[in-house]
Amino acid sequence: MDKTVQKIEAKKPLIPVRKKVCAYARVSSGKDEMLHSLSAQISYYSEYIQSRGDWLYVGVYADSAVTGTKDSRDEFQRMLTDCRNGKIDMIITKSISRFARNTVTLLQAVRELKELGVDVWFEKENIHSTSGDGELMLTILASFAQEESLSVSENCKWRIRHNYEEGIPNNFRIYGYDMKNHKLIVNEEEAEVVRKIFKMYTEGIGTYRIANYLNAHRIKAPKGDIWRASRINIILKNEKYIGDLLLQKVYSENHITKKKIVNSGELKQYYVSENHEPIVDKTTFDKVQKILELKNKKAPYVEPYEYRFKGGVFCGICGDRYTRKKVNSGTVSEKYVWKCHTYSHKGKKFCASRQIPDDVLMDMADEFDKEISKVIIYENNRVKFLFTDGSEVIKTWEINRKWTDEMKEKNYYNQRRRFL
Repeated sequence: MDKTVQKIEAKKPLIPVRKKVCAYARVSSGKDEMLHSLSAQISYYSEYIQSRGDWLYVGVYADSAVTGTKDSRDEFQRMLTDCRNGKIDMIITKSISRFARNTVTLLQAVRELKELGVDVWFEKENIHSTSGDGELMLTILASFAQEESLSVSENCKWRIRHNYEEGIPNNFRIYGYDMKNHKLIVNEEEAEVVRKIFKMYTEGIGTYRIANYLNAHRIKAPKGDIWRASRINIILKNEKYIGDLLLQKVYSENHITKKKIVNSGELKQYYVSENHEPIVDKTTFDKVQKILELKNKKAPYVEPYEYRFKGGVFCGICGDRYTRKKVNSGTVSEKYVWKCHTYSHKGKKFCASRQIPDDVLMDMADEFDKEISKVIIYENNRVKFLFTDGSEVIKTWEINRKWTDEMKEKNYYNQRRRFL
């Protein structure tokens, strides 16, 4: 009997596929102890995930100083994007309240992740979102978490309003002062800037010019931002600089959105006189308020200009918006021009764009039968018209105005006065 030999091919060893795992952590305050807690959560989950041989560590997504009732958390949204891109198989989070306190937000996120095949493990409750009864348990527990958030919010509101009745402000940051033990203490360095702002305004210097002056002299604005006219305007109207307090100027819409709404009489307000050391004397403050009131009266309501460019008019140099302004033409009839917002408020140093007469721009626009969606003004007097059908046309215009020596000199001094 002949023997037979059968060759058996070697099987390739199966390489176990490791599950791609990340963690999500969050604290709702930027205080030191909270940030320490966030750091501890990140360290714990990093070590825990990497200790598992069947898991592939993706990372820890961590949001600080944001609440779980909001779905605009940057790291949370980045994590969802990575899940949609197939980078994550499972998410570990400490508890339901850390993931989201808003029931709707929680269920929307969990359902989307479930469709993507991503499991969420809530460690404290020991619930996996992909399990059979996972969604039912999450709905019940998330409702409790949301009610807890409402209870905390109402308790905080009661405490703050009780303090208002006693004339005690909530902790806040105001330029020119430091807050210590619920008391406003003058910050001399910033206070000098506040006094300078009030002095310049009483001397007839406008808010845009004041902002330009402070930026040009490298004086730091609140939160390290640049000075803007709107910020100057807020300072000029703030009663805190004469030592008084108007409490509850704004309030939160609800505990979920936490949107700040200006209090226009919906809730009680409390005015506290001589609460702290003033930075500006009352005579100067009252003078500024009268100037502000007078300027408001000088700006009567004007019927909106017929705006034929749906997307607006933009600068092709800096990208800012062009605005239509009335100019003193020296004639009885009114004259309007379009100017770049950056050039108007910061000067040629920031944008060397040209203004274009309104009648010139309208004449060019009237040549087209198609609907204009957007206009871009470039250098060398070029204008690009973009249409709603996706097409575009570039046209040029000529400057007919001839400058006399007297006009040039007048313009030079006007520019110097505006931009100091």
